[in-house]
Amino acid sequence: MPAEENLEARVRELLERVVAALGIVGEIEVSDDGETLTGTVHGEQMGLFIGHHGQTIDAVQHLATRIVLRDGDGPRRRVVIDAEGYRARRREALEGQAADAADEALRFGRPVALDAMTASERKIVHEHLRDRVDVDTHSEGEEPERHLVISPAAS
Repeated sequence: MPAEENLEARVRELLERVVAALGIVGEIEVSDDGETLTGTVHGEQMGLFIGHHGQTIDAVQHLATRIVLRDGDGPRRRVVIDAEGYRARRREALEGQAADAADEALRFGRPVALDAMTASERKIVHEHLRDRVDVDTHSEGEEPERHLVISPAAS
């Protein structure tokens, strides 16, 4: 089996095991664009797979990344695990929170701290606001309470 197919098979097998263990019905799709290996579970009741604040899906993504990278051979790959468009919806929600917090920081002239979030979620917020010259972003705290702070830009 070629290495690329092996990676896809590893992700598919992990997702099949997790879906079966959770007792949910889902169709699994695995795709590879050369940079990102994406495993998606399609089904009607994905709440259990996603988990509270995405904790379960993030844990499965972490496991999938460890499995894909375990041999250490070949190029490093980004691994994304999704369920019924959860990642896109979460990105949209984070970008909305970031925009609202930036507006609040400017309106009141003070830093605004967002709730604790994962490194990948903080990255989404940093990237969403990086082209705005009116605000600055930075992270504070220690995991798992690390959070992002949005401040008016220094003049």
